[in-house]
Amino acid sequence: MPTDTQTLARTYLFVPGTRPERFAKALASGADAVVLDLEDAVAADDKATARSAITQWFTTASSADRSRIVVRINDAGSTWFADDLLALREAGVSSVLLPKAESADQIAATQTALSCASVLALIESALGVAHVGNVASAGASRLLFGTLDFALDLDMDISNDASGLAYAASRIAIASRMAGLPAPVAGVTPQLDDEPRLLSDLADALRFGFGAKLCIHPKQVQPIHAALRPDAKALDWARRVLLADAASPGAARLDGRMVDRPVVLQAHRTLALARD
Repeated sequence: MPTDTQTLARTYLFVPGTRPERFAKALASGADAVVLDLEDAVAADDKATARSAITQWFTTASSADRSRIVVRINDAGSTWFADDLLALREAGVSSVLLPKAESADQIAATQTALSCASVLALIESALGVAHVGNVASAGASRLLFGTLDFALDLDMDISNDASGLAYAASRIAIASRMAGLPAPVAGVTPQLDDEPRLLSDLADALRFGFGAKLCIHPKQVQPIHAALRPDAKALDWARRVLLADAASPGAARLDGRMVDRPVVLQAHRTLALARD
């Protein structure tokens, strides 16, 4: 992605493209990235209105605000795909989320139309999971797991038991790693007033190698950030690792353990998560 903020985003907060009065509120929520939605949150008759609202907002927004924005376009097989790409190119949108990503050709078509934009790929079907390696290596900047649509595609009930997502989640995480992409983004938790469920879903995703989460309400943002933030003990360990490595590169010992390259990299990752 074009900015470090979005590359390392922990939270992506969705906002319907038809609600421009909520754009600033979403940015003020503390979410690392805000997803202005042209797809699921917008009825067919309102697509043009939402597209216009987003492009008009871009003409007056600050560069800092624009850098945190991702626009979810309509999927490549829809009648709105070409119009979305044309409008966003003219508005100078630098990051888009492609839903129902299922092939390298879809990534290529989006990048051709938006040559200066990064493309996040939302994997949300059996076909998308089957081809996830191709999608990841075709130029996508990050993979996201659309768990609700994936469950619908497979007629799977994940309301009380999400174990059926394990295979797909593993495929997405491995494809991300093989393509050199950031850790993928976990799907939404639709239960708005159930923080324990939110954090349980996050913990499950982290175990599969995910590093961020989609949000559908501002109240979900800060609990996720807090859960991902290392505690004081972990931060102290990371700082001591880096000090030991600096003093004796490649041959350091700390607390009776060799400080090799994976340990140093983990220390850097831990410190990178130490933000509000």
